[in-house]
Amino acid sequence: MPDLTAPRADAAAGADTASAAYGGGGAPLLPGSSAGDLPRTASASGQRRGDRVFRSLSLGAGLLLLGVIVAIGVFLVYRALPALRDNTGSFLTDVGWDPNATPPAFGIVALAFGTVLSSVLALAMAFPVAMGVALFISHYAPRRFAGPLGYVVDLLAAVPSVVYGLWGIFFLNDRIKGLSAFLHDHLGFVPLFRADGIYGRSILLASVVLAIMILPIIASLSREVFLQVPAANQEAALALGATRWEMIRMAVLPFGKPGVIGATMLGLGRALGETIAVALVLSPAFLVSFHVLEPGKGNTIAANIALQFGEATATGRGALIASGLVLFAITLVVNVIARAVIYRRRDFAGGSA
Repeated sequence: MPDLTAPRADAAAGADTASAAYGGGGAPLLPGSSAGDLPRTASASGQRRGDRVFRSLSLGAGLLLLGVIVAIGVFLVYRALPALRDNTGSFLTDVGWDPNATPPAFGIVALAFGTVLSSVLALAMAFPVAMGVALFISHYAPRRFAGPLGYVVDLLAAVPSVVYGLWGIFFLNDRIKGLSAFLHDHLGFVPLFRADGIYGRSILLASVVLAIMILPIIASLSREVFLQVPAANQEAALALGATRWEMIRMAVLPFGKPGVIGATMLGLGRALGETIAVALVLSPAFLVSFHVLEPGKGNTIAANIALQFGEATATGRGALIASGLVLFAITLVVNVIARAVIYRRRDFAGGSA
């Protein structure tokens, strides 16, 4: 019988010769050179060292940010405790606010209620408009028109808040009275739109100003998210016979939902913490009232801090810092809820990956 192992041995010998000729790594050797003379590209140890350095820097940045947040919370608690000990009322349940009195008595209920109410109303007004602007720029407007419009929207986010406040008090205040009267006449059966005929510097005016301020933030970030939707997903929907709106509803919105939620929470955070614009347009009062059309029916935490900090006593400053701690907790809870919603929608975050 013929020896069938001979060809295999010859092939193995040829492979060893070729491997030696190419230095064992696929690169041809020059005459008179050896494998040890080949240039090294990137050693595995060097790559591992770089990964370790990058991982350490990333971990350090994350821990630093967490440490800053914890430090802010500890500082607020430390500075607020003396005023909370001197408070003769209940900080978490009382409506009134008089920390400069003797004895001091103050509560956070009215301020927290006004902060949340004005921010929610602002978000309800700004979100639909922002989504329309973002979708128009990303999927409907001609390219030569979408670019300048996007720049204008981005520019609105850079306008200082004091400018919005001055515009609200000198321009929008007189014009909001007609809208308030219309809402009262036609929707007065709803407690939200019930009023006694006096309109002006109300929670509604503050909410409209806040809505205009947060609209460019939501619109700009949502537009960028929509532009990142894979073209293959959109073309597949159109190829199956979907209309433009059906394609947006089936391919664009599910993909961009986590980003839209993040943009919305950023806008809500801006509304919750806005100070000078609300302080200029709102007629403050320490009440819990759903009558958003009347002046003197509410206040916000940030505006109250800005208006009273300069003339506050030591106990009053501690009370204002305690209210800032509540605002800090509210924004933290809002962001935790947003992260939980985004985590539930994480299947869409990868896009086409």
